[in-house]
Amino acid sequence: MIKLILFDLGGVIYTSDRDESVKRFSALGLDNADSRLNAYTQTGIFGDLEDGKITDKEFLEALGKDIGHEISWNDCRHAWLGYAADLPERNIKLLETLRKQGYRLALASNTNEFMMSWTCSNEFDGKGNSINHYMDELYVSYKIGALKPSKHFFEYILDKENVKPEETLFIDDSPNNVDAAKSMGINIIQAINGEDWTKDVLCMCAHTNI
Repeated sequence: MIKLILFDLGGVIYTSDRDESVKRFSALGLDNADSRLNAYTQTGIFGDLEDGKITDKEFLEALGKDIGHEISWNDCRHAWLGYAADLPERNIKLLETLRKQGYRLALASNTNEFMMSWTCSNEFDGKGNSINHYMDELYVSYKIGALKPSKHFFEYILDKENVKPEETLFIDDSPNNVDAAKSMGINIIQAINGEDWTKDVLCMCAHTNI
């Protein structure tokens, strides 16, 4: 029986647009933005930020050195938010439905302080609600100190939630991330960025809870 449902953020809850974020970082002066930004798991100083190895201020300092001039926190936030293209109403409605059905819902995302400043604000859904309105818990890489698809990321959540892998459903758009979760016995659904994955979740929940 499924007790806990874990949702990735970009490419699942919201439609992700890496190209827009690349454009925005390029506009800040980052020459190699296209090779520096990844759709799923960041590397370099971008990965260090999302892995919790450096703070947002340390990231700004390192980014400023790469670019050759200082970058403000808000300008960097704007560049990161290029990833957040759209928040489909169907996704929000699904989260509300699942909570009413008694499932525990949690975010399970590789992300950073810049993105979460929006996600946890009343700007998030355009209705004055943050993601906390829809989720019971937020598990984010920079606080866990691990990036998906590392085993530690998932073990941390299972331990905190005190649930078994088979009692957990994980939705992510990264093949590597869903493969890692599946190898641990977690039920998985691989979403496709921008497409409707909500019916798959409802079907999975109905099937596993028979």
